[in-house]
Amino acid sequence: ILKKFLIPVLKKLNPDLPKNAYDNVYFKIAEKHAHGKIGSINRDKYLYLKNGINVEFLNEEGELVSKKIRIFDFENPENNHFIAVRQLEVQGELYLRRPDIVGFVNGIPLIFFELKSTHKDLRHAYDDNLKDYKDTIPDLFNTNALVILSNGLQSKIGTITSPFKFFHEWKKINENDEPDINLVTMIKGTCAKNTLIDLFENFIAYEDTNGNVIKILAKNHQYLGVNNVLKNVRSVEELKGKLGVFWHTQGSGKSYSMYFLAEKIHRKFYGSY
Repeated sequence: ILKKFLIPVLKKLNPDLPKNAYDNVYFKIAEKHAHGKIGSINRDKYLYLKNGINVEFLNEEGELVSKKIRIFDFENPENNHFIAVRQLEVQGELYLRRPDIVGFVNGIPLIFFELKSTHKDLRHAYDDNLKDYKDTIPDLFNTNALVILSNGLQSKIGTITSPFKFFHEWKKINENDEPDINLVTMIKGTCAKNTLIDLFENFIAYEDTNGNVIKILAKNHQYLGVNNVLKNVRSVEELKGKLGVFWHTQGSGKSYSMYFLAEKIHRKFYGSY
């Protein structure tokens, strides 16, 4: 966690608090876990980052006060701090590693890039590199939101618990675009500030499967489809409750699409839906 970027954002989003309040948030986010699987650790950290962290401190009158501290500005993505770092040195328990690119938002590592040469099979990025990083520098992935693998010609996106077969392509930035699987489309379609904050806040889910926590990221068509529906939610009265037709093919993830839709409606519109 890059404290020098995190603390100023905490002060901007949560002004006029004592120094130890901000420090306690940093320690909570940066806390390492000696035990626990990567999926469950990541879920716990995600809930802190998404919903805020409660801290206690003494106010000017000497009273003990509890306050929830915001980590991100989800309503105004540009209000967050973004930086991508190439060849960052990360020291694990035994090994030093230098990931290709790590994307930080407010000093918190959310994006992990593994890049290969164009003549390399993309599978090598997963088998030879990502697996090694998860073994040797696992703490880097405690707060990770998404993983991008690319050889320049082909790119896939997934999560820290995704088997390679569940890494998927991000072919479109907008609904009517021509499909393209290159790295430029992937970066513009997932890492633009507005999109990244939206993906992080509203399009991540966790599932308990046989004692393991599985992290799920929305696919391209789910992200575009849900946001198309959201445009009509504001006019739900005029539309008499008919928001449109959400068309699916078999195996396209209907249940998750509806989960992401319900989650985002509740988070953005409140009220009883």
